[in-house]
Amino acid sequence: MTLLVVSPDYASHLLPLLQIARRWLGTRGEVVVATGPATRHLVEAAGVAWTDLRLGRGRNAGVIEVADQPAGEDAHLQAFFDATRAGPIATLTYQADARRHDLLYDPDGVLDRLGEIVRDVRPERVVVDHVAFGARLALHALGVPAVSVVLGHPSALPAPGEVYGLPSAWPAAITPDPTELETLRRRCRESVDELAAAAAEVLARRAPGRPPIGDLTSRPSPDGLPTVYASPLALHDPARALPPRSVFVGSLARAESIGETVLPAGDGPLVLVALGSFLGARDDVLATAVRAANQAGWRLAIATGSTPVERLGALPPGALVARHLPQVALLGHADVFVNHGGNGSVTEAAAAGVPQVVLPFSTDQFALAAAVESAGVGSALSPNGLTVEQLVASVTSALAPSVRRRAGELAEEVASSGGAAAAVAAIAAG
Repeated sequence: MTLLVVSPDYASHLLPLLQIARRWLGTRGEVVVATGPATRHLVEAAGVAWTDLRLGRGRNAGVIEVADQPAGEDAHLQAFFDATRAGPIATLTYQADARRHDLLYDPDGVLDRLGEIVRDVRPERVVVDHVAFGARLALHALGVPAVSVVLGHPSALPAPGEVYGLPSAWPAAITPDPTELETLRRRCRESVDELAAAAAEVLARRAPGRPPIGDLTSRPSPDGLPTVYASPLALHDPARALPPRSVFVGSLARAESIGETVLPAGDGPLVLVALGSFLGARDDVLATAVRAANQAGWRLAIATGSTPVERLGALPPGALVARHLPQVALLGHADVFVNHGGNGSVTEAAAAGVPQVVLPFSTDQFALAAAVESAGVGSALSPNGLTVEQLVASVTSALAPSVRRRAGELAEEVASSGGAAAAVAAIAAG
């Protein structure tokens, strides 16, 4: 059987999908990955065929830089970073306002190109990132059923009563003003409705014989196909409704060697700090982590992302510092992981049994931070106004035997979920 994998041109979205692609290639048949040119090298390094599909203006091959974006997208990205400094409500409002720009880019062009790809590849199975709304609309218009993979917190596919873009849960350290939260809810609802109207217009014009698609944000896999969640079931609120045939596969973390990377020397706990491919731009938060490491005597490994290292201040002796680190490999050695609450980071730490301190900035990171707290595998802090004392106290708490024990139990649950093998089995079964 031939599998077609459809992904945005962002490494953080593509890498987990590549774990499915590689497993399929090794056990089921041929694979073609349709994504943009920025991440082509990742596809080819995985030994998988690549074909060009552009699902948005932006791109991210691993560490996102404002200067690397196309004209117009650079200002859009900088405005997002500025919004994160204003706080959660400003960030989520900005994202709601930008959603049509971000998530339904050139729907006619995507439909035309995906039609060409489907005719050329003739896939028996198709897998698509849930938030690749333009691709999912095109596949529906073409009459091609596809398995959606939810790469974020499970609430990235909203349950009844939830609204896409509005966190389903908040960590204890972040308590938005109720009036501002209600205003945000309305704006998220408007954004979802705008997206649905735009999708309906495309469908009526390009594929009038196809049934309505409705709200793309809350639509699971069609035609009785499984909906795959790249998340441990233990991080999901059991009170939330799920679509039929929901499959939780634990983690889609890649295998990674530490290679020639030299671990930080010393006797203190090894604390890994990484804010993902986007939010490494928050130099203020990274600098606070460096000061905390100096004060508490951590062995520090820190991914600087797009932040120049000179903005971090004096580094602890022997610190491991790089724009990008072999995160999965380092989690095999870390005592605590300070991260931004992205689904990749949270699930990779869960798979490795590493306690977490989560500093959420946007989208489903708030729900993931709350899930980490609820599961007893760490805590969360607000990244804005973060102090050295707060971060030191939270890392110290994460080192407690009870937290480390619960993190180990969660790792066993993740391992039993099956990862890419479970995803492939569900996709192949159709």
